[in-house]
Amino acid sequence: MPPSSASTTDSTKSATGGVQSLERAFDLLERMADAGGEVGLSELSASSGLPLPTIHRLMRTLVVCGYVRQQANRRYALGPRLIRLGESASRLLGTWARPYLARLVEETGETANMALLDGDEIVYVAQVPSKHSMRMFTEVGRRVLPHSTGVGKALLANTPDNEVRALLARTGMPAATEKTITTADGFLAALEDVRRLGYAIDDNEQEIGVRCLAVSVPNSPTAAAISISGPAGRVTESATEKIVPVLQQVAGELSEALASQNPA
Repeated sequence: MPPSSASTTDSTKSATGGVQSLERAFDLLERMADAGGEVGLSELSASSGLPLPTIHRLMRTLVVCGYVRQQANRRYALGPRLIRLGESASRLLGTWARPYLARLVEETGETANMALLDGDEIVYVAQVPSKHSMRMFTEVGRRVLPHSTGVGKALLANTPDNEVRALLARTGMPAATEKTITTADGFLAALEDVRRLGYAIDDNEQEIGVRCLAVSVPNSPTAAAISISGPAGRVTESATEKIVPVLQQVAGELSEALASQNPA
């Protein structure tokens, strides 16, 4: 993000015509999220270019509103009221994605999903089922660990190795099937394959007999991935060659829609 102006006048209009104090407050919240959710005022001042008195006023207001809380160590952390906003936004994101998932089903014949990385877990926020009598079903709102899913691999592919290892250490790597990857080195090797190939595979790793292909949604406002899943007998190697370009195209179109003011 570009540094903010160092002016201390918070109520004036910004260069974009908006309210400067609101723009600054949201900028600080995003910087806190980028920093892992907890920061000190001096860190915010250094990254934003705003003077400490201005940051202190803005953070005090955010604390009063419940969007930020001050820790015992005097640092500031994202507050609990953001959770409700995030949950509502996730549901809306799933609603916006449904037409694109429906296209995936139409063009691939398999069940299409959208998932987000929420903390250390994968949460499914939207699904459009296949029209086949034998089809995959994942309940919207279901949470799974990322190491055994295609969407998990797609979402973590560009995360630094040390952060991936830390996540895996926190969650553990329980085996859902005999094909589940259960070592950090094995999972990191799978992420290297995702970066090389441009898509992720869950090959009987979450459920025997089921294969999943997934790609991340570029430049999504929150890390998101879309996938198709189906019986291994239908989602074969030859089918993969046809499905992946469709997944990538739809992910790109969804990315553009999310970046616009009026998503399709």
